[in-house]
Amino acid sequence: MVLKKTTHSLKSLLFWSVISAAFIGPGTVTTAAKAGAEFGPDLLWALTFSTIATILLQEAAARITIASGKNLGETISLKFRSKTTRWIRYFVGISVIFGCAAYQAGNILGAVSGISLLSGWDPTIVTLLVGFISGIILWVGKPDTISRFLGLLVAGMGLLFIGVALRSGMPIKEGLTGAIVPRIPEGSGWLMIGLVGTTIVPYNLFLGSGIGKGQEMKTMRQGLVPAVTIGGIISIAILVAAIKLKGEFSFTALAEMLRRDIGNWAAIFFGLGLFAAGFTSAITAPMASAITAQGLFGGENARWSPDSRYFRGVWILVWLVGMIFGLSGIKPIPAIILAQALNGLLLPFVAVFLYLVINDRAFMPERWRNKLPANIALALIVGITFMLGVINLWKALSQV
Repeated sequence: MVLKKTTHSLKSLLFWSVISAAFIGPGTVTTAAKAGAEFGPDLLWALTFSTIATILLQEAAARITIASGKNLGETISLKFRSKTTRWIRYFVGISVIFGCAAYQAGNILGAVSGISLLSGWDPTIVTLLVGFISGIILWVGKPDTISRFLGLLVAGMGLLFIGVALRSGMPIKEGLTGAIVPRIPEGSGWLMIGLVGTTIVPYNLFLGSGIGKGQEMKTMRQGLVPAVTIGGIISIAILVAAIKLKGEFSFTALAEMLRRDIGNWAAIFFGLGLFAAGFTSAITAPMASAITAQGLFGGENARWSPDSRYFRGVWILVWLVGMIFGLSGIKPIPAIILAQALNGLLLPFVAVFLYLVINDRAFMPERWRNKLPANIALALIVGITFMLGVINLWKALSQV
């Protein structure tokens, strides 16, 4: 009986690990590592906050689907279908698609950077190869097998950083203080928003809601909570490991640190992990944008089936944006961090609509609607993320 329960919980953990795999991409590696290299443990609290917030938001998104039978996109579409409110659907849809496109640019750049650490291949050729293969996988619509294989490489990279973090020698008191006490060092604004945006990924709320169909509430929670927690631990480990970096942050400098501390194999594994994280996310982001648009604009309409021109048109648009940025020759690290920051600014708006739906009597039976503590927690998440975004935008405008 115990073995059966353990096996059931493990299957649920693996099923929901798609959420943590989706946010452990080049953006997480870049943003967390740069935060650690430049500000030490001072921004650890942003990852603690965003990991807890991700658990609460993703659980609410999945609960909507399990309780109502409709995913987050479909419920928003039904809630705001009148002539006076349907603009909200377009606002949410366009915002999420824009966010996916920003992520996609970082995904392509990150995957190419991983290959560049392992070889001297021309980045333009690598970009075309990554784009072509990811496009074929998306068109065929069978990404599961290759995503699972590459997901193992990403998990291995995570274990590598956890090992480095444990050997970092950072005092426990200093680490706990950084993880609990909010601090915003001078010049850390965009990185701080980026750490939130790379963990609480707006499109993941639609993705998690979409895959929640057919799940049981208890099983969902048993898998989702540990899966996101593990993802958060990996993000924290990357930040802590990068504290040992000296000088300006770069992927090459991070690889050299791993080579020096552990061995040549660690640097090679980092390059493979960075490529795998970018490539799997380069499949996830366009697909999630199409699933979001399908829920918001199509519902069960045959015109929005996975093989339709509407569905494919959305992911092709996002894929093309990533390719254009990948071939543009821009520096990957600033572009990746900017993408995370933009999605961090988008987050509170998506969270507001999640809050409205999870408390709507039309969709949610009373037993599955939010209780007061959960509503307070969601309101705090929306308020904190909105406040951080406003502060950062105000600073940027003041400088201008």
